[in-house]
Amino acid sequence: MLGLDRRTARYTWTVVFILLLLGVVYLIRETLLIFGVSLLFAYLLWPLVKFLDRRLPGRSQVWALAIVYLSLVTLFIVAGMSIGSRIVAQANALATKIPEFISQIDQPAQPVASSSLQTVRDQVLSTVRKQLRDHSQELVSMLSNAAVSVLSYAGSLIFIVLVPILGFFFLKDGEMIRNSLLAAVAAGPRRDRMDEIAAELNVLFAQYMRALVLLAAAAFVAYGSFFSLIGVPYALLLAAIAFPLEFIPMVGPFAGAIVILAVAGLGGYEHVLWIVVFLAAFRIFQDYVLSPMLLSEGMELHPLLIIFGVLAGASIAGIAGSFLSVPVLATLRIIFRQRRKVVGDRATRHRNHPRAQEE
Repeated sequence: MLGLDRRTARYTWTVVFILLLLGVVYLIRETLLIFGVSLLFAYLLWPLVKFLDRRLPGRSQVWALAIVYLSLVTLFIVAGMSIGSRIVAQANALATKIPEFISQIDQPAQPVASSSLQTVRDQVLSTVRKQLRDHSQELVSMLSNAAVSVLSYAGSLIFIVLVPILGFFFLKDGEMIRNSLLAAVAAGPRRDRMDEIAAELNVLFAQYMRALVLLAAAAFVAYGSFFSLIGVPYALLLAAIAFPLEFIPMVGPFAGAIVILAVAGLGGYEHVLWIVVFLAAFRIFQDYVLSPMLLSEGMELHPLLIIFGVLAGASIAGIAGSFLSVPVLATLRIIFRQRRKVVGDRATRHRNHPRAQEE
């Protein structure tokens, strides 16, 4: 028919099906993002739920879920009352200082007699002020648009409400969902491979979420403690800004460092070099010591691939896309590795086949 053999037609329909599937995924990307974030949220709580489930009388998972959720709400309330009020106060103080910062940028630097090191610093600051003054309107517009986007995204009530609800159902019925998906495949090597992939993803996602939270908490504690110790203005606020940015690989910490240096420099802090040294040292410790200890081998991705994934995820779905980019890339890596293993096993069986040995 139409000059196509059955094999060519099968490949053609496979390509068409994949393209249609990608189109459908793109159209429902917001819904998939909510489910993806909810799944990772469930993996964040899963180790604690399993721990309680093994120790509660009767092994009732519902009671374990109830205790975990109540503890989480209590933790948010206590943290909001003890630390959140101070962060809000520092944010309000910073907001009142913004006009003063802008006026400082507009003022030309006054030449003063100083040492060579101070002269270099003054030249750098003068260059930065000039760039800020020349592009002040663009920066204000960009910050305004970014603030509106963040507020609108964070203010999405359906997102905030659905993530804990969907996470609850993932935790409660996750095993049943997994078994149902595996039951849809006939028993045999294919189901065994799917079961192996599911087991690897189960461990990988749990370790990934645990690592992200611990890395973000380490950044918050280290930044807040060091900045308070050396007297950086708005120390807790800067640490609170760095905390969520740690959830976006590579790009987030870099953006946080820029914000910290800008606020500290415009706030009149004189020892900005100390902050630069601390940020560089902490980044080395975080990326080459703490992160490898927390992340599994399945998450070892090349930095170029991570940057590409983060930028592509941001282009497709904004902040949530950047956040989900690394788990998606790690999932594709596991599937590709399993597929390559299958191809290798087939090649080995073919070489060991009696007819192949005779030839």
